[in-house]
Amino acid sequence: MKFRVFLGFIAPSMFLMLVFIAFPLVSVFIQSFYTTTTVYENVEVESCTPGFGTTTCITETVAQPLKDENGDLVTETSFVGLESYKNILRLEEAFSDFSWSSLMAIDFWKALRFTLVFTLVTLPLAIGLGLLIALAVNNFTQRLRGQIIFISLLPFIITPVIGALSIRWLFIGDGILTAFLEWWLEMDIAMFAQAWTIELMMMFYRVWHVAPFAFVVFYAGLQTVNNDTLESAVIDGANRFERLRYVIIPHLMPLIVFISLIHLMDSYRVFEEIVGFSSQSYVISLQWLTYEFLTLDESGTRSIERASANSMMTMIGIVIILIPLLQKTWRDHKARIL
Repeated sequence: MKFRVFLGFIAPSMFLMLVFIAFPLVSVFIQSFYTTTTVYENVEVESCTPGFGTTTCITETVAQPLKDENGDLVTETSFVGLESYKNILRLEEAFSDFSWSSLMAIDFWKALRFTLVFTLVTLPLAIGLGLLIALAVNNFTQRLRGQIIFISLLPFIITPVIGALSIRWLFIGDGILTAFLEWWLEMDIAMFAQAWTIELMMMFYRVWHVAPFAFVVFYAGLQTVNNDTLESAVIDGANRFERLRYVIIPHLMPLIVFISLIHLMDSYRVFEEIVGFSSQSYVISLQWLTYEFLTLDESGTRSIERASANSMMTMIGIVIILIPLLQKTWRDHKARIL
């Protein structure tokens, strides 16, 4: 293919990636080194207290946000370097006494702990469940495969926030599943009264929601497995587990890497579960922390610099956890070329 033809194919995608990914990312990176503060002015305010026959008035000077002619707050931006990163990491407080409680008292480290646990726990569960469903469907008769595939895809079709709310309604208060567990165990259950039960439900929902995607990819990959290789393994005496380990899984390994890349990037930016389960009082994520920084405070301003710094730390975390998979993909690519 000629370079001009190749450039014509990739130019629209490159343009959109620059406009919607590269430029905003650079903008956020630059904003993390600046801080925007509201300008205040001193105003004399007179307050009068009515009394019997006389009125007592007191004049005092108070600081009020300065507004322009349009009624908008006047702000000023200044360069602060790494101050925003120091404010969210708070390294001196986090590692002053090397205690887990002091570390978890800081929002960033608390959010990082949950984000890593959520990502690394749901990854093998989603891949394993998706592979099991794909193997089971592949062994069904041709007549039943269509209906089973349709039912298996339903969790993936549901909007993430709606799905999280549905799971929450099943367990909150006197939800159906909570009532069943209380009847079965003969004890009162409060699934939303502690952090670890909320985390378990959020992980359960993510696996339930993502496993159908892994199932579809694995099911497509199973259709390309070489039947001659499987028959040779059967003749050599390989049982079902050995055929799965030495024939099917190596064949599906590129798809496993692909699903892992997608899942790691998506799970590390966990946000819908925090909203759906209303868990911010117990559990927060890095993405939720960015959203909280961008929420208006009492003075009507947003902590854009801290939100930008937190976003950059999130991006760095995504890159770090993707490095092993990207290295494997690159080694496999070089091996095919050679």
